[in-house]
Amino acid sequence: MDENRQETDIQPSDNTEKGGAFLDALNGVREQMTPEMFDEFITYSINQLKNNYMKDWQENEVSIQNKLNALKISFPNGTTNKEYSQTFDLNDEDFERVEFEGLEEIGLQWMKEEGINRFSIKGIPTVAGDYKLKMRCYYRGWMPGKNVLERVFHIAINPDPRSLWKSIPTPTDIEYYKADSATFFIPSQGEKVLVVASQRGRSHGHEGKPRDDDFKMDYNPETEWYVLAVADGAGSAKYSREGSRIACETVVAHCKECLNSPDDFEEYIKIYKQDEESVDNRKYVGDNLWAIVGNAAFKAHRAIKEEATMHGAQLKDYATTLLLTICKKFDFGWFVASFWVGDGAICIYDKENNRINLMGTPDGGEYAGQTRFLTMPEIFSDAAALYGRLKFAIVNDFSGLFLMTDGVSDPMFETDANLNRVEMWNNLWEKLDKEVDLSNKNEQVQERLLGWLDFWSPGNHDDRTIAILY
Repeated sequence: MDENRQETDIQPSDNTEKGGAFLDALNGVREQMTPEMFDEFITYSINQLKNNYMKDWQENEVSIQNKLNALKISFPNGTTNKEYSQTFDLNDEDFERVEFEGLEEIGLQWMKEEGINRFSIKGIPTVAGDYKLKMRCYYRGWMPGKNVLERVFHIAINPDPRSLWKSIPTPTDIEYYKADSATFFIPSQGEKVLVVASQRGRSHGHEGKPRDDDFKMDYNPETEWYVLAVADGAGSAKYSREGSRIACETVVAHCKECLNSPDDFEEYIKIYKQDEESVDNRKYVGDNLWAIVGNAAFKAHRAIKEEATMHGAQLKDYATTLLLTICKKFDFGWFVASFWVGDGAICIYDKENNRINLMGTPDGGEYAGQTRFLTMPEIFSDAAALYGRLKFAIVNDFSGLFLMTDGVSDPMFETDANLNRVEMWNNLWEKLDKEVDLSNKNEQVQERLLGWLDFWSPGNHDDRTIAILY
């Protein structure tokens, strides 16, 4: 071995066993070659190692990319303003770290859950549209200079259906103009609070049409009688908004007048309470009730008919339902009487005893979605059927006396049969008590109740009116 060869021996950079062994082997090879041959050997070996390395690296990337593409991950559609959450696992050890691009513009974010290879996409989408989410994968052994593997996912964010509804104010120059919403409130009179709210439905607001529902309430502090009336004008009748107003105004005015001097009627109620099994006692109350509530309904029918005649219109143009209740607290409990034509609901709800008393039956028409109206001549042509629309009951107390149009009862109860299920009324009470605060001290209860009427229920966009004595 010549001096030059000895002087240019390759020296190890450290004293590690592997490094030293490799350099010893390399020097051994060099001793067997001329400098030119060794240089060529080094160049060849490096190129060969590089080619093999690149080939293995690329094959490994392709293998991991195929695994990435085969992962069963999908992102279901979301809805703006509605909570979105999707979780998935990456159980393969090749996937050491992932990132997502394209979430921020939607209003979403991703996170890795503690201790496991589980990832979540969460948030409340803010913008509707079709989006691409890019998943960037840093695999085991990745280092700067290597490719970051990617997979693109598609996600659709649908607009919030509520945002598609327009709310066009009702023109004030139309016949029988009516405000789009209304409320009424009587503070606690001894024990009970009376609150009412009525809101134009989304279907009417979308077209700039007026509210067809109406109500009228009265309380006489001297006699302590309450009179409550709620009406739902038929959406297909062009003047039904006036029909519902006339109905409520007329029945409350008549009942109020009759109950200004209620001594005889109240005496019959007291006698009935002494023996509720007596047919005669019940008849006396029923006959007097007919003179008050039954005649009120008939007067309302006649008043609507007179308005239609004066206006040169047909009676059916003013079609409306009617829910009417009178009630008073006696020493022995509450007397509640009702008259019910059409859909919606009247109910005495007793939360403490888990009991309800449905004060009538919704009228179903010949076809689904139909109902009967106060303006129909046949309502008053059958005296026995008409008398059957009168109901009365005596209860110790109640949590709430409800009157509501079908704009509330349909989404809350879904079917007429559910009106007889106390658990459905329990659910309604819990929602109202939580979101409206049905307490004697809540002086904003009418505004809160009106706000609650804006609840979302797919397919239920009718006018909504609810009255509660609680």
